[in-house]
Amino acid sequence: MTLTHEAPATTAATVESLTLAGAVNHALADALAADPSVVVFGEDVGVLGGVFRVTDGLAARFGEARVFDTPLAESGIVGAAVGMAMNGMRPVVELQFDAFAYPAFEQVVSHVAKMGNRTRGALRMSMVIRIPYGGGIGGVEHHCDSSEAYYAHTPGLTVIAPSTPQDAYSMLRAAIESPDPVVFLEHKKLYWAKGPVDSVRRVGLGRAVVAREGTDATLVAYGASVLTALEAAEVAAAEGRSLQVVDIRSLAPLDDATIEAAVRSTGRAVVIAEAPGSVSVAAELAARIGERCFEYLEAPVRRVTGFDVPFAPPKLERYYLPDVDRILDAVDSLNWDDR
Repeated sequence: MTLTHEAPATTAATVESLTLAGAVNHALADALAADPSVVVFGEDVGVLGGVFRVTDGLAARFGEARVFDTPLAESGIVGAAVGMAMNGMRPVVELQFDAFAYPAFEQVVSHVAKMGNRTRGALRMSMVIRIPYGGGIGGVEHHCDSSEAYYAHTPGLTVIAPSTPQDAYSMLRAAIESPDPVVFLEHKKLYWAKGPVDSVRRVGLGRAVVAREGTDATLVAYGASVLTALEAAEVAAAEGRSLQVVDIRSLAPLDDATIEAAVRSTGRAVVIAEAPGSVSVAAELAARIGERCFEYLEAPVRRVTGFDVPFAPPKLERYYLPDVDRILDAVDSLNWDDR
């Protein structure tokens, strides 16, 4: 499985073929080497290298003062990061699974997101909260949530969800360097997706990208749903329909300009996400497209999302997650009578 959006811009000497997990590891290592104020910690991220081995080798290279394990106490992990950030450090914490992050939610909402505003900028929360999220790996309950809407809804947080190794590397470096807090969502299904990574190239936070050009309809997605959207576009192309794919990459803030331009160019839009559709990032995307592109739309904006139920058990998750057939059914419903 190879994912790439844009060709590397510099010499081959700076480019490696990495998995998304490897790209995150590389970004963490480069950030630790470049800035002594960066520390990495969380449950099992030290000697073990994390449940998904994303931090493998970092503790041995940088020492236990820079990369270390914590107790199983998510609220304490984020609370400690708040104190570090208040004192000029740049903590990068890992909350082991999406649904394990909820005990830390009060810290995230009440302190991480609000401290800069509360102190009129005197105390900036320069920190990154890494969260593996999403389904598609056959995980059991509490291991496959899509909780991104909670964070995207919270003013004061930047929320990033890369879908390629290049974006994972570049955007994590940018997140660590940001003066404000970033929730960095890493889709578990994509950890083993491989692609080129140019360690010189940077991608700014808050920017979407057109992952595939098309003229008939626009698919808007993020995370692993980008891969599904690209697969749907391939199938549609064989059937004579040209689908554009936009990877929003940033859930908060949204890159309205790129999304709007893409939808206006085709006049039709389908929003795709794994999370339940009600009161979701997908719902916000559909609302913004409807409000801002109304005069360009040939049909109502469609959503293809997870269902409004708890995440399905492993043997049933294929029925829960958006797939190519559901996407193409939504595309077929986009009022093609005038063509």
